[in-house]
Amino acid sequence: MARKKKSEPLESAWILTYSDMVTNLLCFFVLLYSFASIDAAKFKSVSMSMSRAFGGGENGVFDSSDNGSMPMEGSPEYAGTENEKMYKQVLKYMQDNNMEAKVQIRQESRGVVIELKENVLFESGRADLIPESIPILKKVAELLNKFPNDVVVEGHTDNLPISSGYYQSNWELSTDRAVKVVRHFTDTEKLEGKRFTAVGCGEYKPIDTNDTNEGRKNNRRVNILIVTPDKESGNKWAVKIQIK
Repeated sequence: MARKKKSEPLESAWILTYSDMVTNLLCFFVLLYSFASIDAAKFKSVSMSMSRAFGGGENGVFDSSDNGSMPMEGSPEYAGTENEKMYKQVLKYMQDNNMEAKVQIRQESRGVVIELKENVLFESGRADLIPESIPILKKVAELLNKFPNDVVVEGHTDNLPISSGYYQSNWELSTDRAVKVVRHFTDTEKLEGKRFTAVGCGEYKPIDTNDTNEGRKNNRRVNILIVTPDKESGNKWAVKIQIK
């Protein structure tokens, strides 16, 4: 009687599981590659769904707080890298011209901020430029002349009512101050007028409390925004200039 053959050992059975895993990984990375052509919101949604499917948490396949990720062109993060270049240029200019004691520069989500404080430009409740402001505005005009960008000049006040009879509200005062700065750039410094927009914000965009003298002093300011449009998305990003 012929002997029955013993069944083959299952030592190679793991290859099937391994092959399936490699195939799934390949599909996974092809899917990740395709994300380069979709927007960030869709990426986050799909990432979170995949994370839940594989037993992960709500943070998605990739943690969005990863500062080392490369921003996609056309996204706000990509435009922010352009603002970083602008910030460094503005900062170097201020340092080279010894303006650090007069200006404060910071970055925010819209761009770089340098604020011109009221006491550097105007007397309280007035919109006529004081003589001490002229050398500072001349230096700022030289900086603006280095860029072809559009410029927005914003006037800001505190929330105290106007006590003089000339202006009826802080709207008129803040707008007139923005206009006077624009006119100095265009009429005196001969910068191109079509680049500029004057905006009066009144008391409605404070950066500090209006409950103290120091806070109100900080809120009385003129901002200069060097607008940098993002070519891909059409969004506008700005560099702001503040002088104390």
